[in-house]
Amino acid sequence: MYKRLSIILIFLLMTQLVFSAKLKQGTYRAVLILDEKENIELPFNFDVIYKKNKPVIIIRNADERIVADEIQIKGDSLKFKMPVFDTEFKCLIKNNNDLEGVWINNYRKEKNILKFKATFGETKRFDLVPGKANPVFEGRWEVTFSPNTKDSSKAIGVFHHLEQTDYLTATFLTETGDYRFLEGIKSGDKLFLSCFDGSHAFLFTAKMQEGVLLKGTFYSGAHWKEDWIAVQNPDFKLRSADEITFLKSPNEKIQISFPDLDKKTVSLTDKKFENKPVIIQVMGSWCPNCMDESAYLSGVYGKFKMEGLEIMALAFEKTIDFEKAKTQVLRLIKRYNIKYTVLLTLQSGKDKASETLSFVNKISAFPTTIFLNKQHKVVKILTGFNGPATGNAYSEFQQSTEALIKQLVKE
Repeated sequence: MYKRLSIILIFLLMTQLVFSAKLKQGTYRAVLILDEKENIELPFNFDVIYKKNKPVIIIRNADERIVADEIQIKGDSLKFKMPVFDTEFKCLIKNNNDLEGVWINNYRKEKNILKFKATFGETKRFDLVPGKANPVFEGRWEVTFSPNTKDSSKAIGVFHHLEQTDYLTATFLTETGDYRFLEGIKSGDKLFLSCFDGSHAFLFTAKMQEGVLLKGTFYSGAHWKEDWIAVQNPDFKLRSADEITFLKSPNEKIQISFPDLDKKTVSLTDKKFENKPVIIQVMGSWCPNCMDESAYLSGVYGKFKMEGLEIMALAFEKTIDFEKAKTQVLRLIKRYNIKYTVLLTLQSGKDKASETLSFVNKISAFPTTIFLNKQHKVVKILTGFNGPATGNAYSEFQQSTEALIKQLVKE
């Protein structure tokens, strides 16, 4: 009798241990430790809500909201995957309150595990105190990354003070895409910006010098950092996105043939694409700019499909294993309700993309977008993608792209 009671008590205690922890509903301040020795931390905020008694994590970057609902809790152990991207968190729930653990980036082989902690009830992003409101960073800036080096490159910084306070949203436009949704603060003469979207882990720090020059450091995860400088220049422009990648032979009719997710070979010459304008999206599910473009193209396809438009995405994944590539692409398709054709190239990287699509001079960025008329001749090639975080640049892109599509479906 006593033996049976002891077994029951042990079972009840084990059950309580397994199911005792609960992720507390509310706002958290999280940090990724980029450099432990130098105490470099990348902060971001997230909210925990419950839907049908199941926790949902919502990561916030400026206007962006990222919903992570692939969550497992066992005892005081919490695991959750980021949507679309092959990254994940593994951590402990401390006293039913704070979190401590690691973020794992499965795309990388080195410096792919960062320490992570999150404090419940903290609403500030940066643990800094803003000074007297002074929107000194407002506007467009001419930015140079890695100045005075062979790797030097240009960008446009777009900074916006929220309601004329010291809190900012921002992004950087480059010739290969934008840095998406950055959020931060002005503290004295210093600027701090960050973004975490499951793939990007970006931190920008800078200090104003002599009232005209921003000088600072950019960190991308723990694997990359570089200097950057910026001066206000509303007239500075980058090369146009349609000048970077071009056909080697202007009148060449291109050929494309790759397997779909069912391993069936799909070609541009198939009846589905015959006498129809086609958008070729050179992309990867791992690429945040491609994610933004996929969301946009999904809407475009719904709008123009009945008028004859077709879209063919060529996925250059981080793996050449068919099943792994398929799994990753399916997550993107599900997330953005993609109805257009998605093919697996089973190649990885810009060099392989350039070899595979040898009819162009080179593939400089993911995404690269190729517009074909009904005769499948190239009418335009765009390098990179400036998404919703870029404001006016995104609006202008939408207007010009949809004007081109309307022209192509009518011709």
